[in-house]
Amino acid sequence: MRVMMALGLIGLGLALSGCCGTRACALPVPAVTTTTPSTDAELRAFLEQYASTNRFRLGAPTQITLTPDGGEVLFLRSGARQSTGSLYAWDVATGQEREVLTAAALLGGGEETLSAEERARRERQRQSGRGITGFSLSRDGSRLLVPLSGRVFVVERADGRVREVVSQAGPAIDAKFSRDGTKVACVRNGEVYITDLGDMAERQITRGAGGSVTHGLAEFVAQEEMDRSTGFWLSPDAGTLIYQRTDTAGMEVFRIGDPADPAKPFDEAPYPRAGGKNADVQLGLIPVGGGDTTWVQWDRETYPYVARVGWAKDAPPTLLVLNRPQTVMVLYAIDPATGNVTELLTERDPAWINLEGEGPRWLEGGQQFLWLTEQRGDEWCLELRARDGSLVRRITPEGFGLSGVLQVDEANGAVFVSASTEPTQTHVWRVPLDGSAPACLTQGAGRFSAAFAKESGAFVLSGGTIDGPPAWRVFDAQGVEKGRIATAGEALLITPNVELVTVGARQYRAAVIRPRAMKPATKYPVIVSAYAGPHSQVVNANQRGYGLHQWLAEQGFIVVSIDARGTPGRGRAWERAWKESPEGHGGKGNLIRIAVNDQAEALAALGRRYPEMDLTRVGVTGWSFGGYFAALSVMLRPDAFHAGVAGAPVTDWRDYDTCYTERYIGTPQENPEGYADSSGLTHARKLSKPLLLIHGTADDNVYMTHSLKLAKALLDLGTPFEFVPLAGFTHMVAHPPTVVRVQERTLEFFKRHLGEPGAMRDTGL
Repeated sequence: MRVMMALGLIGLGLALSGCCGTRACALPVPAVTTTTPSTDAELRAFLEQYASTNRFRLGAPTQITLTPDGGEVLFLRSGARQSTGSLYAWDVATGQEREVLTAAALLGGGEETLSAEERARRERQRQSGRGITGFSLSRDGSRLLVPLSGRVFVVERADGRVREVVSQAGPAIDAKFSRDGTKVACVRNGEVYITDLGDMAERQITRGAGGSVTHGLAEFVAQEEMDRSTGFWLSPDAGTLIYQRTDTAGMEVFRIGDPADPAKPFDEAPYPRAGGKNADVQLGLIPVGGGDTTWVQWDRETYPYVARVGWAKDAPPTLLVLNRPQTVMVLYAIDPATGNVTELLTERDPAWINLEGEGPRWLEGGQQFLWLTEQRGDEWCLELRARDGSLVRRITPEGFGLSGVLQVDEANGAVFVSASTEPTQTHVWRVPLDGSAPACLTQGAGRFSAAFAKESGAFVLSGGTIDGPPAWRVFDAQGVEKGRIATAGEALLITPNVELVTVGARQYRAAVIRPRAMKPATKYPVIVSAYAGPHSQVVNANQRGYGLHQWLAEQGFIVVSIDARGTPGRGRAWERAWKESPEGHGGKGNLIRIAVNDQAEALAALGRRYPEMDLTRVGVTGWSFGGYFAALSVMLRPDAFHAGVAGAPVTDWRDYDTCYTERYIGTPQENPEGYADSSGLTHARKLSKPLLLIHGTADDNVYMTHSLKLAKALLDLGTPFEFVPLAGFTHMVAHPPTVVRVQERTLEFFKRHLGEPGAMRDTGL
């Protein structure tokens, strides 16, 4: 999320062989052991590299975009140890690279500034970079749209001419081209504006925002939990706008101050706490040339969550909505003239509906669309549906391990997708639309993705394997490799020594990271690096994901990560176990019992297989849900977990947001037992093992109130614990010196409480 094969890829002229993501394909064990332990200087340099490269992410090409004719590959890249992105182009014919734009050139040497709304939006997108962080290419490939510092720039690719979309209405958010590339739309101060690039005249389209009301912006839960960051959509002819009206009146308002600077004004934001009020969301249709809004008419009380909106050429505008429990999802076609809706399809799941992809992908002519669904058994599948929503045929075969759609190549009768039956891997496949046999484009045990030119067939394969660094390989329309896009990212100073294994009766996937210089006949204390929450995996065939694990291991630990039930890639029943297993409070849901018991079971299975693991000395560390798991695991299973480092943990789900929390455990009113049993405050009295809490004071995702409430509960009980507040930091901590200090403190904590690595003394745990 793979069998030895050789494939001739239809229409690509490309033959690849190797592991393509079947469970029959064994995972390699990298031979990177050594007899010489890492020195203190090497370990210090490696930790600084990890922090200064933003966890080895900086310098890599991102947002790979091919021009329609396949002549150039556009992408963003920063330096190896600086987060300011610039725009580059790679010529497919010559293999030559050139710098297209820099932030410094666009701003004329001025400082980059971000509005509060843009900072919040980037926090939702987990985007910590500066400079050019995004761009759009017009459909014909002639123009580039580059937002920067609240401003919008348009670049003519033919001659490099740059124009700014000037406005007095305020900083721009979510700028995008019209379909024909002749107009630019964006949100300024809660209203949607459109600029005609012919005369650069700007027109305000929506009116009436202010106070608790915004137009054209996605609300908090749409951005944070539904992967929808936009709140307006232009018709294909740019004559009509669909926009979101959001009203947060009546919602709780959360405030964040800066304890290190008490004179600084509070940041305020409406927050939808579980069981409480959500934002009121409506959709309106308005003529771009002027006129009144026609409101889209659907049952908003029953289906309050707007998950996806789209408007493809020759197709009706579509609306995908969910009920609040997220157990029913409806796809509607919208009548632009009246705002009335017609149901195309409805999906139901007694546990919850997963949102994947962008909604329906309409084929040319608007008579059919592709639909990604989990309603056909225990896996995702891709279907072809008629304009009225009726099923035409299934596209992907059973047991395929589909995870997402990458590109539709209708001209050649195919769709490119991500798929793998081995959950630690993701591969790129070409699937014929007629339902005939798919073909795999990638090889080796790894994680891969791809980007495609819309017209020519050229493409870029990207990704890395468990035993090698990532690469960005460029292919022309005939499937001939033309070269590789260079990365500015640094090679890891210490190569991770990772073994991916399957253990236990449930076939848990686990990663085991050992010191490169293992001492014979020695038991090592164990550190579990965990997330343990739903909808996310930590065991992946991606070498660079284990850099910090290796740094810890080099200090004399064995580090493990485990994917238990609730993680994707293992089928519907595996993922929905949070609600449907006996631990799920009769179908109402529980967010800790499966996590902690599965992780303990898998850990015990690893200990039986690998006697060098000292399971009497086990630490656990994680961030966000992983921090929650770390705190609760030492409370609920002190027999298995003996010291915990909890970063930004949720401690009481009544204080987290509606959309995420209620998806898994309903509302506090419906499931008081599940909320109580999933709360660190309930189990605080059980803490008998060392616990370190770390939390950013400006966190607006998992607010610091979580750690403060747990700290108060422990203090009231007289239970010792440690607490490191990170002044001014949000949920993301990317400041290199702070990252170094946090990891050093984590290491010191584990050494102190688990015993010096390799020591065979009684720690009293």
